[in-house]
Amino acid sequence: MSHPNILVSDKDGILAIEISRRDKKNAITADMYRAMSTALAYAREQGHVRVVLIRGQDDMFTAGNDLADFLHRKAGDPSAAIPFLHLLASFEKPIVAAVAGSAVGIGTTLLLHCDLVYAADNAKFQLPLVNLALCPEGASSLLLPRVAGHQRAAELLMLGEPFDAATAREAGFVNRVLPADKLMATAMNAAQKLAARPAASLTVTKALMKRPPERSAIEAIDEEVIYFGDLVAAPAAKEIFAAFLEKRAPDPDKIHSKKS
Repeated sequence: MSHPNILVSDKDGILAIEISRRDKKNAITADMYRAMSTALAYAREQGHVRVVLIRGQDDMFTAGNDLADFLHRKAGDPSAAIPFLHLLASFEKPIVAAVAGSAVGIGTTLLLHCDLVYAADNAKFQLPLVNLALCPEGASSLLLPRVAGHQRAAELLMLGEPFDAATAREAGFVNRVLPADKLMATAMNAAQKLAARPAASLTVTKALMKRPPERSAIEAIDEEVIYFGDLVAAPAAKEIFAAFLEKRAPDPDKIHSKKS
């Protein structure tokens, strides 16, 4: 499943996808998008995979799209990025991202689809689409104003200037900023914590959070109670309740059983 520039590992419930094309600053080609799509499709179908971790290295995330691919594209040509973005946007399981160094273009917009984003203090973000005579991609015109507010999103999307990890955190799409040498361990630790949580509960929680924001509080309450009723009677919850009352650790096999 691995590609020379997309390194995939599958261990302990975590599927890690590493962008690794260092001679080109991890710029992403069409083949690399296809490899990442294959990895996400695999992670979606495999029950033992409970979390996806997307990363680069501790000094580099991605310089964005390979502009050589853009140069030869014609209007209407299919983009390999679109299936990848569709998978990312609709992915039911938690996604953790670890970002260091440059995160340009798609390297920033893909983070808007992740659930937990950790950035090194050396991270530099940029959304330079307007500067390239292009427009926002990857639903960033929807998602960035939603998390950052219109004026902050307009500054980042319309001026297209680089910004640091502290600004990204203020804009709302980075959870924590860390020293570069702590980044990967912190992101993996978060992924491990998520992998240990009841999978069905995480899936339902993520699905509920991604519902349209226009729904009312009453609609949200009524929708949540349907899922809550199913989950409270499932084996995973019963095992956690019993363990709490019996003052013992929950049995991981019961929490992650297919019936849960």
